[in-house]
Amino acid sequence: MAIVGTAPPTTPPTDAARRPRPGRAAAGPGTTLIIGCGALAREILDLLDRPGAADDACGPAPVRLVCLPAKLHNRPERLPDALDRAIRAGRAAGHDRILVAYADCGTGGGIDRVCTAHGVERLPGPHCYATFATRPAFDALMDEEPGSFFLTDYLVRHFDTLIVKGLQLDRHPALLGLFFGNYRRVVYLAQSDDADLRARAAAAAARLGLVLEVRATGMGELAGFVARAAAPAADPAPAVMAAE
Repeated sequence: MAIVGTAPPTTPPTDAARRPRPGRAAAGPGTTLIIGCGALAREILDLLDRPGAADDACGPAPVRLVCLPAKLHNRPERLPDALDRAIRAGRAAGHDRILVAYADCGTGGGIDRVCTAHGVERLPGPHCYATFATRPAFDALMDEEPGSFFLTDYLVRHFDTLIVKGLQLDRHPALLGLFFGNYRRVVYLAQSDDADLRARAAAAAARLGLVLEVRATGMGELAGFVARAAAPAADPAPAVMAAE
């Protein structure tokens, strides 16, 4: 079985407003709020900053991104309460439209319950790997080789912190076989075409004693999610993401 809940490093909260184009209102009360995982902050901001992200007759809506600490993935049982507090804070700040950039993330439906209670939409799927690969493609990867260990751009950047030090492989090399003995490959789901990241992914796979496969996914389903956030809301009633 693949590890799909790898704990991100202790990233501090991120509160970043979309950089408005000339003539656009700065982010503030009344903007769309995305509450997301710190592990997705770079990708979300990149999507928001792309020209034409949600252009139409009304122009793109101002968006504010607030990210919870990525280290919450170490304790997924704490994610729903943290998310509930963040949504309540967003409402109190005047954000009528809120989207949640989390999948289920190992909460066993806990995030769905919070989203349903507040009437907000979350990222579809069980985890960010399926979000980036798209769910049908991820399922196909798992059917092809259940012993797959997945990396994203974020996880490649933080491999030493997350995997080597996080699992204490640097201090206890014998743990390598215990944690990774049943894996057959590393699948790098690449969001960017970055030669340095590919080289680092290759080094990570070699460190684990596994073969590397690179799948260029781009932003996958995250792109459409962010585009909806940046689009002017046609209906003030928020969308509710049904539990999967």
